Amino acid sequence: MKIGYARVSRDDQQLDLQHDALTAAGCERIFSDKMSGAKASRPGLDEALAFARSGDVLVVWRLDRLGRSMSELLRLTANLESTGVGLESLKEQIDTTSAAGRLVFHVFAAMAEFERNLIRERTFAGLEAARARGRQGGRPGVPPETIAAIQALAGDQNRTPDEICKALKISRSTLYKYRQQASKA
Repeated sequence: MKIGYARVSRDDQQLDLQHDALTAAGCERIFSDKMSGAKASRPGLDEALAFARSGDVLVVWRLDRLGRSMSELLRLTANLESTGVGLESLKEQIDTTSAAGRLVFHVFAAMAEFERNLIRERTFAGLEAARARGRQGGRPGVPPETIAAIQALAGDQNRTPDEICKALKISRSTLYKYRQQASKA
């Protein structure tokens, strides 16, 4: 049995394109989610995985609908494989029910991991070169005058946090961070 899984990231997006493609691919049952792929637990995917039996094939429109990272895709594919469930991606034309499909999937996975590692290495090299020139990354620090103002206003019961934040042009988290430091001192 072919089981479809469709996902969009936001509520204002539509699943129609994916549903149509999955139906055309012969999916008898389609599960879906309207939530970010970053969420580890997605109810529709969890239902699809619980529904799938040995010999079934989980079909997705594109691999990125199933998982955001290659490690997540590999983990899901390994889980599917261990339960005897295949994976098919319509756009990438990958079908892990065959030896050739599994090979192609793992080659794609290896290439994506290689690319991710190259990006990481270039990022670290760029940061190191910037540090060698005296530049530091991260957010700019809070000026000492602002910290002093936060600490001076920390005990003022007549001002609300919103008023203090607006007056000093700081975020609420910055206010609480430095107000808390004043109370510990």
